[in-house]
Amino acid sequence: MATNFMAGRLKYTTFNTDMGWVGILGSVRGLLRTTLPQPSAGEVQQLLGDINDSTWSPHLFQDLMERLRLYFRGHKITFPDELDLSRATAFQREVWGITRLIPYGETRSYAWVADQIKKPLAARAVGQALGNNPLPIIVPCHRIVANDSRLGGYSGGLDWKYYLLNLELGTSIG
Repeated sequence: MATNFMAGRLKYTTFNTDMGWVGILGSVRGLLRTTLPQPSAGEVQQLLGDINDSTWSPHLFQDLMERLRLYFRGHKITFPDELDLSRATAFQREVWGITRLIPYGETRSYAWVADQIKKPLAARAVGQALGNNPLPIIVPCHRIVANDSRLGGYSGGLDWKYYLLNLELGTSIG
């Protein structure tokens, strides 16, 4: 897909949370990419990509920015936002859709996701799809663990996965 796809219609913002800088990139269709907290706004901008063809638009993401700030403070937050998954394969969209249904503070296995999409032998492919998830937290791939409850992998690193799972287990009501 060409980088100038939707040129001028991509919007982004970076903002600070208690855990570090986070970025959001969206199109007219919905969210394209979010980042896990990073030490600097510059690192977030690199992870977002596409910002050269984007417009700085923090006002468009105010609600999501506040929900992410609350999430990283340990509040139980939902993310029903519209997603733009046009850059994903049909398989990735299926995996990410099922993953979004996993309740806050709960986990499921890669095999469970494979069963839900009616491809019971695709647990490894599910892991690969989750490894390419451009919307951490929004598509909560950190909630997927191995059948034996080991953490499995996580594109943000296992330290982040462990942190996010513990954050959700010790959450406050809100």
